[in-house]
Amino acid sequence: MPAAQQLETNVPYPYDRPDQKALTELEHVVHSLAEELAGWRRRTLKAEGELQEARANGGIVAGPELTQSRQRVAELETENQTLRQRIDAAKERLRVLSGRLSFLEQHGGGNAA
Repeated sequence: MPAAQQLETNVPYPYDRPDQKALTELEHVVHSLAEELAGWRRRTLKAEGELQEARANGGIVAGPELTQSRQRVAELETENQTLRQRIDAAKERLRVLSGRLSFLEQHGGGNAA
């Protein structure tokens, strides 16, 4: 049996990485950001398609459609502001987690990586 395997089997307790919780939180935040980014991309592609359709019609949106479009723009602006706030909060969480991870790497003897 190689020495590394023998050492692993003789450890009487499991080793828990001190940075595991921070890494798990970071992974969750990154996954959430990726989902939000995908949602924004879908909405952008839809809006670009609608814009091309409007341009194909001479750039003119008829009466009730104009009212609905303006209402939709107001809703999207509100949603955009909410999403920006969520992204700012996520960036702050990432900054805090990055600080924690740096601390653990510096004070954990360099074994966190």
